[in-house]
Parts: sequence; structure tokens; C-alpha cells
Amino acid sequence: MTQQDAPSLLKLRGIRKSFGELEVLKGIDLDVAPGEVVSIIGASGSGKSTFLRSINAIEPADKGTMDFEGKHLDFDANSRFYPGARELQALRSRIGMVFQSYNLWPHKTVLQNVIHAPMRVLGQSRAEATEVAEALLSRIGLYDKRDSSPLRLSGGQQQRVAIARALAMKPRLMLFDEVTSALDPELVHEVLLLMASLASEGMTMLLVTHEMSFARDVSSRVLFFDKGVIGEQGTPDKVLRDPESPRLRQFLHSILHDDLTVAGTDKGLIQ
Repeated sequence: MTQQDAPSLLKLRGIRKSFGELEVLKGIDLDVAPGEVVSIIGASGSGKSTFLRSINAIEPADKGTMDFEGKHLDFDANSRFYPGARELQALRSRIGMVFQSYNLWPHKTVLQNVIHAPMRVLGQSRAEATEVAEALLSRIGLYDKRDSSPLRLSGGQQQRVAIARALAMKPRLMLFDEVTSALDPELVHEVLLLMASLASEGMTMLLVTHEMSFARDVSSRVLFFDKGVIGEQGTPDKVLRDPESPRLRQFLHSILHDDLTVAGTDKGLIQ
């Protein structure tokens, strides 16, 4: 069974979100199969980050429905499927999210940052949570930093710890919101390698990114967000090499001119 034929892990219908008079998401429909890696690209202000935040309800949608792992949620406040606090906590425990800023607690050690949520939310013992955390820290090459303050780590190291912290919750879906945008260029590679490794192991991932070479090489699908809607989507080759819409073609040319040389992406993506 291909990813396209597999039952959806995540199904979104009619997702809308406004801030005051500004409608940021204008009715997003999306199905994501287990093991898919979906990259989201688009100009600043197109709704990409708000969309990710709506999925784990950091910014709950105003309208629309969501099915995840067989659980149906309806973000219409009048619906009997409107999620309460317990449903939202359960949702967030299964959907990991990593942000631009690392959001690590500076008063806790690296190890304490990673074990906190599994103990508090999943009810793991300290010994169980520590065993999982130390295995994750070994995987990302930071076992020797487990007793250090996050403030003593580089930006790339802190971001890898943030990813390990999310993975410690054993999520079914990982969301990445421009996780390399705050890093110095020389630190970007180590974070992208970790994400590529997760993708190769079958982790289902949605990521907002400006790293076009990563989107091209790792994604199963690319979405182009434009003014609160999905303007175009398809395989990386189709979207990045042969865009249909003038808006996407214009966006890719601006990225090629401004960013992709710095990011190390070749200029053969579009003609």
C-alpha cells in the first residue's frame, strides 16, 4: 500500500482562523497519510505558522473539523465534538511541535527539559523517562550535555534538544515551524540531518520551511500557501521545478534570488 492509498493519519476540513478582522486561514482541506513528509512553503504572512499551530490547537481554529488517530474534533463552538481541555491535552500529547525559538527551560538541565513532559503528561516514572531521554540524547550526539544548562549550548544543539524533547512524548505526528530560521548558517545542517533521519524512519511530519533543498530532497509533498489558502500542491519536483501558478513562480524566483544561494540550494529548481 502506498502512502497515497493508506488511511489518513490526519484529516482537516474547512480550517478557518481569524485574528480580529484579519482572516488568516480561509478554509484549508488536507489529508496526511502515515509516513508522509509534507513541506509548507510560502511568503511571510501567508498563514503557514498559524496553520501548524491550529493542528495542535495552540491557536485553535474558529471553524473546521479535524480527524486524528480516529478522533473527530469540530472547532465550531456549538458542536458536540468541540474539544475540551482533556481532548486538547490528549491531542498535544500525540502531536509534537518544534518552534523557531527553542523554548527550553533555562533553569532546568538538558535532561530535565526532556523528561519533564513524559513524567507529567504520560505518567512515566523518572527512571523510565530518563532511560528514554538518555537514548534520545545519545542519538543526537548530546548525551555528554545532559547535565548542562541549555544556555551553555549552541543554537543548533538547543534546537536538537528541543526535537528530542518532542520525540520523548512518542508522537505520531511532528510539526516543525521554521526550526532553522534562527540558526547561524553553519548550524542549520546538523538540525536538518536529524530531521532527515526522522523522515527516513517513517515519522509523519509537517514542516514550514524556507530550506528548499531540504523540501525537495526529503518531502513526499510540498504545499504552497498563498493568502490563507493552499495555492498549489504536489510532488517536490512538480511544485519546485514546474510550478503552475504565477504566484508560486514569482515566489520561487524571489527565494532563488534572495535566499537559496545562501541556503546552499542549486539554482536548477525552476527555469
